[in-house]
Amino acid sequence: MSFLPSNLKFLRKQKGITQSDLADQLDVQRTMISAYEDGRSEPKLNTLQRICELLEVGLEELIEHDIEKLGRKAVQKRKMNILTIATNEEGKENITFVKQKASAGYLNGFADPEYMESLPQFHLPNLSTQATYRAFELAGDSMLPLIPGTIVIGAYVDQLKSIKSGRTYVLVTQTEGVVYKRVFNYLEENGKLFLVSDNDHYKPYEVKGQDVLEVWEAKAFISTDFPNPGDKKKPLSLEDLGDMIKDIHDDLRRLKG
Repeated sequence: MSFLPSNLKFLRKQKGITQSDLADQLDVQRTMISAYEDGRSEPKLNTLQRICELLEVGLEELIEHDIEKLGRKAVQKRKMNILTIATNEEGKENITFVKQKASAGYLNGFADPEYMESLPQFHLPNLSTQATYRAFELAGDSMLPLIPGTIVIGAYVDQLKSIKSGRTYVLVTQTEGVVYKRVFNYLEENGKLFLVSDNDHYKPYEVKGQDVLEVWEAKAFISTDFPNPGDKKKPLSLEDLGDMIKDIHDDLRRLKG
């Protein structure tokens, strides 16, 4: 069954494009757009490719996937790739570890079984057996209090529609590489995800759903940095700074006295 008619109509309206606007961009009559959406006619291949560009959707997804009902798919699933997993001698799944230095290679090799087997693997107890997990090493301080070098363990998410706003995920993207962010899902509104850092010094940004290759929901982390209850997790305010200087002056006066 082809979902072209319903997907074309749904994505066109989602982007706020009228039939006349789309017809002008495709250099066809408006009645042809109506015929495409009613299933009375099918566009030629070059027109179909142009539709995919304008609506930012893959050809296979446009034709074979019910976008309105099931939501957008990750690129990996659109291409019908199979998620590569690692198992131990007993057949139980291991967690593949992607070090920061290997993240660039991971973008090209995540679907290659031979490459995936070359990455380190380990096992952790107490994780649900109903999911597949992968571990990623963090770089930078954009997600404090998790420091650089922290290992985030994520559970595989095969549908972009399943991303829950406000939760943290590791995203493997064509444009930004491997990133760990707090994600807000606006796919239904504009086909994009809004990525936010927990460190306020980093600006939020957007990625298109079609640029997402893999999604891993953060479930656990491993860190050698033990939290100190007395540590301040946010910068000092001017008021805090003034109080500190006053306390120092008071201490100096007492010492002189």
